[in-house]
Amino acid sequence: MRHFYLDFIFTAIALAVAAWWGYSHGGMGGLIATLSITAILAVMEISLSFDNAVVNASVLKGWDEFWKKIFLTVGILVAVFGMRLVFPIVIVAVTADLGMMEVINLALNDPKEYSARLLAHHAEISAFGGIFLLLVFLNFIFDDKEVHWFDWLESRLAKLGKVDAMSVFVALIVLMVAVTWASAEQANAVLMAGIWGILIYLGVQVVSGMLEGDLEEDLENEASGSGAAATSAIMKGGIIGFLYLEVLDASFSFDGVIGAFAITNDVIVIMLGLAIGAMFVRSMTIFLVDKGTLDEFIYLEHGAHYAIGALAIIMLLSVKFHVPELITGLIGIAFIGWALLASLKHRKVEALKEANNPELKTRQLD
Repeated sequence: MRHFYLDFIFTAIALAVAAWWGYSHGGMGGLIATLSITAILAVMEISLSFDNAVVNASVLKGWDEFWKKIFLTVGILVAVFGMRLVFPIVIVAVTADLGMMEVINLALNDPKEYSARLLAHHAEISAFGGIFLLLVFLNFIFDDKEVHWFDWLESRLAKLGKVDAMSVFVALIVLMVAVTWASAEQANAVLMAGIWGILIYLGVQVVSGMLEGDLEEDLENEASGSGAAATSAIMKGGIIGFLYLEVLDASFSFDGVIGAFAITNDVIVIMLGLAIGAMFVRSMTIFLVDKGTLDEFIYLEHGAHYAIGALAIIMLLSVKFHVPELITGLIGIAFIGWALLASLKHRKVEALKEANNPELKTRQLD
């Protein structure tokens, strides 16, 4: 439970603020309604983002304590206030040609109009987030991994992955299909949003590649005994992961923010509910890393990426079709649960092999 102490404290504070906000706007009835909606939003965010926590953990497990703390401090500020509060305001300000203060005033005093303006650009937001997450999934599924969950499928896709730019090629085809689903007025905006999703993903990869090149050089210098090189290697390694995780979290948060407006138009309640969920997701990430869960359940990372692929397709489908948030959350939970069961079955099979073949166990210990 030590991983979640701060989350429970933050939850108590957030619920207290929500209670005050609800009571000040609607008396006791407003207080009860606001607390209920805040709790629902928190649970929704956790259910939608559990796969995010697993993927985060796969990146975070190689980090040192300094970068874990950065992830839990600076990272949570970006996730909670940047993506759940500031980003929707920026979208409305840019698309509606309004000043930031005007949009903030609109969000606080006319939440229905604010949500209407934000939801009017749901197609572009979904195209950007959907394409970015699709690339995350495609690069995982096309990668030649040591462990395959669905070997008959993943081994064949890994062969396709040897073709240069296969992930981008598939993503562009999917984007072209999504553009045909958009209305004539939104088609260009959806296309540009999707292209920006591809560019941002490739941009992170380019920066990561440049830093990794320097990182290898620093690691060689570290091996020769250079303390400064060791520090530089740790910093660059942390920057690579941090950049990737923040953009990944941003793409995940789009779905939660847009979905939240289907439950309430109150931007303060939305921020409080999603912030509680974001805090728990961050702590779940650290918990998975500290407990070595990804090593213990070998298919968990696979399940999370399949859930990401499903979420990406759902976001792109939402350019034209309405997909209930409940379905999105249940699909993610289903893939994670399936992966956990498959991992447990694999562990039992391996344990039986060791029990029936003592020499195998001895070689593994050696």
